[in-house]
Amino acid sequence: GIMPCCDVVNRGVALYDDKVIFGTLDAKLVALNKDTGKPMWIKKVADYQAGYAITAAPIVVKGNVITGVSGGEFGVVGKVEAYDANTGELVWMRPTVEGHMGYVYKEGKAIENGISGGKAGQTWPGDMWKNGGAAPWLGGTYDQDTDSLFFGTGNPAPWNSHLRPGDNLFSSSRVAIDPDDGSIKWHFQTTPHDGWDYDGVNELISFDYKEKGKTVKAAATADRNGFFYVLNRENGDFIRGFPFVDKITWAEGLDPKTGRPIFKDGGRPGDPSAMEGSKGEVVVAQPAFLGGKNWMPMAYSQDTGLFYVPSNEWSMDIWNEPVSYKKGAAFLGAGFTIKPANDDYIGVLRAMDPKTGKEVWRYENTAPLWGGVMTTAGNLVFTGTPEGYLKAFDAKTGEELYKFNTGSGVVGTPVTWTMDGEQYVSVASGWGGAVPLWGGEVAKVVKDFNQGGMVWTFKLPKDRVASN
Repeated sequence: GIMPCCDVVNRGVALYDDKVIFGTLDAKLVALNKDTGKPMWIKKVADYQAGYAITAAPIVVKGNVITGVSGGEFGVVGKVEAYDANTGELVWMRPTVEGHMGYVYKEGKAIENGISGGKAGQTWPGDMWKNGGAAPWLGGTYDQDTDSLFFGTGNPAPWNSHLRPGDNLFSSSRVAIDPDDGSIKWHFQTTPHDGWDYDGVNELISFDYKEKGKTVKAAATADRNGFFYVLNRENGDFIRGFPFVDKITWAEGLDPKTGRPIFKDGGRPGDPSAMEGSKGEVVVAQPAFLGGKNWMPMAYSQDTGLFYVPSNEWSMDIWNEPVSYKKGAAFLGAGFTIKPANDDYIGVLRAMDPKTGKEVWRYENTAPLWGGVMTTAGNLVFTGTPEGYLKAFDAKTGEELYKFNTGSGVVGTPVTWTMDGEQYVSVASGWGGAVPLWGGEVAKVVKDFNQGGMVWTFKLPKDRVASN
């Protein structure tokens, strides 16, 4: 009876004291003893029968376990919650759909902590905010400089945007949350009134850079909608934005002051109520809803000042259909078919300069890139491919320096570690995820790839080991 939207996935655990803490597909948090594996506490986060799940690794900040939820395709209400890492008791709860009340919990009592975004329905029509989606399904990060949790939120529900005119806060956004009480410090919405399932969950990476002699405390994110954004991480102000994919059809660009998209006439799928029949006008949208970049994390190098973005070039035919909410049922109101944008490649690993918007180098891959990226102080960039390769590139030039086939597609993110003066890289190999499930014509490229489930470890050559 569990209904995960997009494959049976789990993106990892948090480690705290003597505990291994993870989320489950039936929307629970579980803490196991690290030595025995026995449960120390189990907490229900949400009702899985309403479509909620947990797919991301939780994080631990100031002794609290912080988790988001999945389930935007089922018309859930997104939320971020904090639990005491030792006891599992709920500390605070912050909904990510405008109009819902947040709470802080003290001595077993719930204390109201303000409505998200003010009054109910300011950017939602009627009662649509009650099932608004905006699920923060990828998990978050913590920025110590600003004492902020950074979470991205998913698509508004339903996909049929004609049913919910308005910006639909806080869907398809990045939000900065106070880790002590769950209040929202600032938000930045990448796709207001999202009609393409572009979400906004992709990671927000903190970095500093110099401009006119001053240090800018920035954060960058590469959105599913095809635009790369640089924000001020102290207040959420828009600094700059630019495309990181070859073609964007739904918007003409970004407003240089606000970062809001300039919607393109005819770029939104049509309103089914304006047509005879059961669906609205079909449009070709690029990127596809699987995104210019999806969940797989990009990497930043302090040495080169570049971001290394795993991206994909694909389009989709998308149309809207009538739909009404029913608990536990899909709440889409849309149909789609995904297609490659080019004959010979879909995936592109890009090195992007966040100060200029320039693509410094690229590597093109036949199949979509669906694994994370890691860069090292030895000026290496690592990522995996669905064809099974772990690949290493020169961070400055993009030259491919090494490849090894693991026997199954790499969907995980490489990690690096040291022992006895040697530096190693490890990666999980095992094909699956949203591409073979939702990929349409794209899935033909990967249909014969091997299933798997192995961890591979490699030792770096001495001349590429980071100095202490």
